[in-house]
Amino acid sequence: MELADSLGFAAVAVTLIAVPGPDWAYILAAGARDRVVWPAVAGLMLGYSLITVVIAVGLGPITTKLPLLLIALTFAGAGYLVHLGVRTLRSTATIARAGGPERLAHTTRGYIGRGVAVRGLNLKGVPLFLSILPQFARASAPWPLPVQLGVLGMEFVLICGAFYVALGFCAHRVLGSRPALARLTSRIAGSAMILLGLGLIVERVLETAHG
Repeated sequence: MELADSLGFAAVAVTLIAVPGPDWAYILAAGARDRVVWPAVAGLMLGYSLITVVIAVGLGPITTKLPLLLIALTFAGAGYLVHLGVRTLRSTATIARAGGPERLAHTTRGYIGRGVAVRGLNLKGVPLFLSILPQFARASAPWPLPVQLGVLGMEFVLICGAFYVALGFCAHRVLGSRPALARLTSRIAGSAMILLGLGLIVERVLETAHG
């Protein structure tokens, strides 16, 4: 794989990751309120890795051609985002009453699982990857196409991990010592997850109605 292709893809990846979305909301909630960063980021990275595997082994086009599967997974992912957003808001209210931090999950596995669900259940990443990854893969390259797609996908995962670790620790350090600001950030993150989840449902319903 050409170095120029790898660097070009890295620039695109940073641009995509820097756009706020469900990942941002989850990391901000985990870092600001729960003061947990590594497990939350690991969960998102695993979710992106699952999407990479789906595309690298050739299941991406098949998945996008199965409307019922896409609808089911979209609703599952959107429903989980709404659920997580509601739990975040409820936990924030508990913090305000108790005056101290209360974590959504008490184990590393819990944070990882939530991160995988936030990203892995949202199959909007599959069409996105399908439209971007092939642009940086070359049929003339010595590596087989699935390997190139896998490498590019893992490059995205690593960049994603670095970005969200920085975001999480920034939220932890800046907001962790400011309970009132941390609660406000958590409320915003929880509300954002709910709105994003509902938005995914509305978008899928409209696409199905016009399809």
